[in-house]
Amino acid sequence: MTEAIPDERHRQVLTAVIVEYLETADAVGSRAVARQYGLGVSPATIRNVMADLEAMGYLSQPHTSAGRVPTDKAFRLYVDSDLRDPQLPENEVSRLRQHYARPQGGIEQLMEQTSLHLSAFSRMTGVLLAPPLKQTRLTRINLVLLSDDRVLAVMVTDGGWVTTRTLTVESPVTGDDLRELSRQLTRRFGGKTFREILDQVSAPPDPLDPLRTRAGAIVDQVFSLLRDRRLYIGGAMNILEHRELWDLETMRSLLRAFEEKARLIDLLSTLASEHGVQVTIGRENPVEEMQECSLVTSTYTYHDRVLGVLGVVGPKRMPYSKMIPLVDETARLVSQSLSRVRQELYLPS
Repeated sequence: MTEAIPDERHRQVLTAVIVEYLETADAVGSRAVARQYGLGVSPATIRNVMADLEAMGYLSQPHTSAGRVPTDKAFRLYVDSDLRDPQLPENEVSRLRQHYARPQGGIEQLMEQTSLHLSAFSRMTGVLLAPPLKQTRLTRINLVLLSDDRVLAVMVTDGGWVTTRTLTVESPVTGDDLRELSRQLTRRFGGKTFREILDQVSAPPDPLDPLRTRAGAIVDQVFSLLRDRRLYIGGAMNILEHRELWDLETMRSLLRAFEEKARLIDLLSTLASEHGVQVTIGRENPVEEMQECSLVTSTYTYHDRVLGVLGVVGPKRMPYSKMIPLVDETARLVSQSLSRVRQELYLPS
């Protein structure tokens, strides 16, 4: 069982090791700490303190003759205790704000560009989970004929969002059929939350329900929209710039997690339940392929309602003092942008 930090000297040495490792990505020796951080004690004393910290679970020694590197527990202590209200440099804040001063295009473009901005500013991987709509109330459903076998489904919510998808139909339908079906769906489900609708349509269907008997396939496709999540990932290949992740299997696993997305979406969905900035370090992450990484995230809102979560993925050796305010400021700017615009929100499959 790991122990608490016993005194100020141990804390100073641990902070020095963390800061040095963040700068160099190399295992840190006692001489480097004594030379760089002027703690007023000998390398031998520092070496003994580092051995104590290793026994407590804050440092590890990759090789017998090497120095030490911080563990997940050390980074957690550093983030929780040593970083007090970190701030972005004003010039970076100004650059970031310029990107959101005049929103271009629709909501989908805002989401995609945000993941790219996060990647560009962090030199890591930017992620953004599109708004979870389960607590949103449906206002109406419109079905529009596009061709003999294609129908456009349009869902309008109480917040003014518009969610669309092109459906495929096996049997020909007419525009009049679709207008009548739209009226019936709106009458039955208008005013209900997406969660209530999902619960209702997940129940065993009534074999005498005219909606199901006449247009069951279309209805199923319409409501599969409510289960959709869109994950935007910007700069996935930035992981190649961080040598801690150069191990071939680590890199493959991480890229696989980005590609498959499902577990990352589940993780971000969980983080979206917490307001504000969250830092997930190493093995705190339930996604095994990402346990050599840290994830800094924050929720973003629309009219004070949490819509989704955005953030950066990078090595555990990331500059947390920059990443935390970067993610926080980006979430604030996205929230402001969403409050200014009411354009179409597309959540394609």
